[in-house]
Amino acid sequence: MITVSQLQSPVSTQSSQTVATPICSKNIHSGAIAAEGIEMTFHSGGFGSRVLKGIDLAIPHGSIQILMGPSGSGKTTLLSILSGLLTPTTGRVCLLGQNITQMSRKQLSKFRLDHIGFIFQGFNLFPALSAAQNVEVALHLKNIRGRKARDRAHDLLEQVGLGDRVHSLPRNLSGGQKQRVAIARALAGNPQLIMADEPTAALDSQSGHTAIELLRKLAKEEGVTVLMVTHDPRILDVADRVVHLEDGRLTSK
Repeated sequence: MITVSQLQSPVSTQSSQTVATPICSKNIHSGAIAAEGIEMTFHSGGFGSRVLKGIDLAIPHGSIQILMGPSGSGKTTLLSILSGLLTPTTGRVCLLGQNITQMSRKQLSKFRLDHIGFIFQGFNLFPALSAAQNVEVALHLKNIRGRKARDRAHDLLEQVGLGDRVHSLPRNLSGGQKQRVAIARALAGNPQLIMADEPTAALDSQSGHTAIELLRKLAKEEGVTVLMVTHDPRILDVADRVVHLEDGRLTSK
């Protein structure tokens, strides 16, 4: 499961020295998300565990792609690599035409802030903050504060159907409402990419479909690209493509 702390401190072997932004060659960056030859091996106690094996992936702009697979198949690891939270052992990832596997930590942090919205399995809302204040936190990271941030947060919550709950604390919201706050927060920076880790895992069928319908509308009307990791077969109908990860390899079905 992806955590907030990963967003603040990416696991990378790249230098933090500021360098020119790496650009991908045209033969790999034809889509919003592209990966080529991704391998990932974790080492522990002198032994290596090969989790991902030669992953190639291309996701067009404005599409919804779902990644499925059994527990332990490497789905969250792959999502973390595609988000720039992990650096693959070998291979490269291009997001929006930029090679994130060659970016410094500073470049990666800025790229994520500017271009990616994250939706977490456990919502990751601050319990002492209202729905609007939770959205405002994401705006503060982009130096949007005061009335402008409040108005933007209220507008986003209105868009996700929570205009009447802007002052509610998370403990007074249902699971579906919490997830809609999380979606509003992910949209705060006008991202071009949405990375969602099990976005319906804690939701009932109706709440799950409501949350996913919001993402579908975003993709189709705003051209945002959505990549979701899920075990939930109830939401497969919204996807433009479903890929399965098993034994470290991708297959389409």
